[in-house]
Amino acid sequence: MSDTEVRQGPLTHIKVMEFAGIGPGPHCGMLLADLGANVLRIERRGGNGWPNPAADRGRRRIEVDIRSDEGRAYCLEAADGADVLIEGFRPGLMERLGLGPDILSARNPRLVYGRITGWGQDGPLAKAAGHDINYIALTGALAAIGAPGKPATPPLNLVGDFGGGSMLLTIGILAALQERQVSGKGQVVDAAIIDGAASLMSFFSGLAPSGRISVERDKNLLGGAAPFYRCYTCGDGREIAVGALEPQFYAELMNRLGVPEEQRKGRDDPSRWDMQSRCLEKLFAGKSRAEWCEILEGTDACFAPVLTLEEAPEHPQMRERGIYQWKDGVIQPAPAPRFSRTPGAVRDSVILPPGSPPWDR
Repeated sequence: MSDTEVRQGPLTHIKVMEFAGIGPGPHCGMLLADLGANVLRIERRGGNGWPNPAADRGRRRIEVDIRSDEGRAYCLEAADGADVLIEGFRPGLMERLGLGPDILSARNPRLVYGRITGWGQDGPLAKAAGHDINYIALTGALAAIGAPGKPATPPLNLVGDFGGGSMLLTIGILAALQERQVSGKGQVVDAAIIDGAASLMSFFSGLAPSGRISVERDKNLLGGAAPFYRCYTCGDGREIAVGALEPQFYAELMNRLGVPEEQRKGRDDPSRWDMQSRCLEKLFAGKSRAEWCEILEGTDACFAPVLTLEEAPEHPQMRERGIYQWKDGVIQPAPAPRFSRTPGAVRDSVILPPGSPPWDR
C-alpha cells in the first residue's frame, strides 16, 4: 500500500498511536487497522525482535528513540493529534519518559489511553516480568487445561495474550471512544491479561458451584475428558474433533458410528467415560480422516477434522468465506468481524522515513 491509499472500514475517522511491543498490543493495533483506523506505530531501532507480516500489517511505521528529547517531542506531537494510544510497557515506564496519561491527557483531553499488561497497573506483581503462561496460571484457567495426572497444557497464548489481553483492550478502547461521544473526554483503559482471562472463566466459575460442569480435568466435559467432546486419532495418524454435547447431537454421532446401545448408556456419568473413550478410539482408528469426513462432516454429529494451519485455508468452509489468505508467503486472517456497509481490509504497512509528520496532512 502507498501512504496515500484510501483506508476502508468503520474506524477510518480514528487515529491510533501504537508503541511497538510484542503479543497483545500489536494484535490490538492490527484489529483497529483492519477496521480502517489510521495507526501510527512508534518503533525502536531494529524492531521488537518478532517481525510478523500478519500482525504488523496496516500501519504507518516510524523509528523513534523515545528516550531522547527529540523522540519525546515527536511522540508528544503525535499524541496531540491522536484519538487512541496503545502501550504495553511495564507500569511506570511511560511516566518516567514524560509520556504518561496525566501529561498526554492534559494536552489532549480527548485521548483514549490504552494500557495492556499481564499483571495490571497495580498489585504486588505489577512490575514483575511474566508471560501468558504465568498470567493464565494465576486465574484458574491453566489448571483446568490438560490431561489428568499430567502437568497443565498451555493453550498456545490464545487465552491470555489474545483472548484476555488484546480482545479486552480492543473492547475497552471502543467503549471509551463511544463514551467520548457523550462526555467529550478520553480516559485511561487499564487492560490486564489476568483481568481478561478471569472474565473468560466466568462460564466455569458461574456453573461449577451448581455441579453442572466441573473444572477437574478428569470430569470436565469441555476439557477433553468426555468421550463425546474430544479429539481422536484416525487410522492415517491424522486427527478429528467431535463435540456432540446435546443429547440429540450425541444420538446422531452414535447412530452414524453404529455404536451399540449398551455402550451409549451413562453418557453423563464420568465413571463410564474412560470405557466409552476407548471404544471410540478403536472405532476412529479404523478409518482415515478423509473417510470420517465423508461420513460425518456437515451432519449434526458436531464433527470437524483437526486441520493444520497450512491445511485450514483450503477447507471449503474457510475458502468460501475467505477467512485465511496467503500473502507474500504468509497465512493471514481476514479482518473480523464483518460489516455490511463499511467492511475492513487487509493492508500492507508503510515504513516512514525519519522526520515524517505523524499524521496525514
